[in-house]
Amino acid sequence: MHGEVTISGAKNAVLPIMAATLLTAEPCIIRNVPNLSDVKFMVQILKSLGAEVSLEGDTLRVRAAKLKGVGDYNLIRKMRGSICIMGPLLGRLREARVSLPGGCVIGARPINLHLKGLAWLDAKVTIEGGYVHARAKRLVGSAMFLGGRSGSTVLGTANVMMAAVLAEGVTLIESAACEPEVTDLANFLNAMGARITGIGSPTLTITGVKQLHGAEHEVIPDRIEAATYAIATAATNGEVTLRGARADHMHAVLDKLKDCGVVTHRNGNGITVKRNGKLKPVDITTLPYSGFPTDAQAQMMALMALTPGISIITERIFESRFMHVSELARLGADIEIEGPSAIIKGGRPLSGAPVMASDLRASAALVIAGLAAKGNTQVNRVYHLDRGYEKIDVKLRQLGARIERVEES
Repeated sequence: MHGEVTISGAKNAVLPIMAATLLTAEPCIIRNVPNLSDVKFMVQILKSLGAEVSLEGDTLRVRAAKLKGVGDYNLIRKMRGSICIMGPLLGRLREARVSLPGGCVIGARPINLHLKGLAWLDAKVTIEGGYVHARAKRLVGSAMFLGGRSGSTVLGTANVMMAAVLAEGVTLIESAACEPEVTDLANFLNAMGARITGIGSPTLTITGVKQLHGAEHEVIPDRIEAATYAIATAATNGEVTLRGARADHMHAVLDKLKDCGVVTHRNGNGITVKRNGKLKPVDITTLPYSGFPTDAQAQMMALMALTPGISIITERIFESRFMHVSELARLGADIEIEGPSAIIKGGRPLSGAPVMASDLRASAALVIAGLAAKGNTQVNRVYHLDRGYEKIDVKLRQLGARIERVEES
């Protein structure tokens, strides 16, 4: 693959930012919004809660003058990220009733830390009939620890932060998530009049205010989309410039690509990626930010399947995130699972075959493997891809890939 590709706005940043617009009755304008099915689901959710929403191109306008506090099962079940409406509804209305969420099947992702944090703000939280019901006569700031078994919680930090901005007093969140997407949300909240300090660190201090106002904001570029195209470039021995990609959000991925023989350099408003000779095997362990992201693990496994030698990838975030292994094996990859680790004996030529996508990032891994495999690869259930990659088939074709979307009869 050769050429330039423009990186879209970050899926994992835009969804909580969209939810945060519920915290004010005034209009909010969000720019650089990616064209994703998850964004369209969130638009439906905001409308179902009473907000006026319009999406034109990559610009979203929301005005939540009137609001109701019930998140319906038929919408919430389609997307795990929709649980982030809980904090804004509780902060604004002092009551929220939200269905337990759905999403990709990549392992247990409990919301106990979300509920623990909201309870620390003096909310009474119960679960009945598949719905979380949170209510409080008044929200009161408190010190809390949000660390879990796999580290900090991204959506949990977002939920508690959005409720706390309208609580009385000061809230201190220890072991807060440090992901750029959390930072982006905090910056948007501050633009709305919130008082948040420690942004980007594991300790957030939130001084509550009585109300927020409307604001404009531009969503950060998607570091996982950028990582996916960088890995696909390495897999196809190409040279691609990722326009808009932020290297400061991708240190762990760029470091591992360098280790396996890929040259990356900042090029004005982006990053240029190019193979530097033969690929070399690497060992990877997924960790919370700023460690190697779990959302790029499957894509790197596809690259390591093409790389001569033995690589080991250890998954420390989600316990069921190796569902792509059996599908990569259908293409000829030699991968064994031992506990939380995948042992990849790379370098065998891959050959095209029909494969089935199990989740968003597994879908991307299968596309990368298919680009490098001999013959045709058919990836089924690509609706997973549309949840997190804007027009991936169009962007890949612009880089020279032979890929097309086919409607099943």
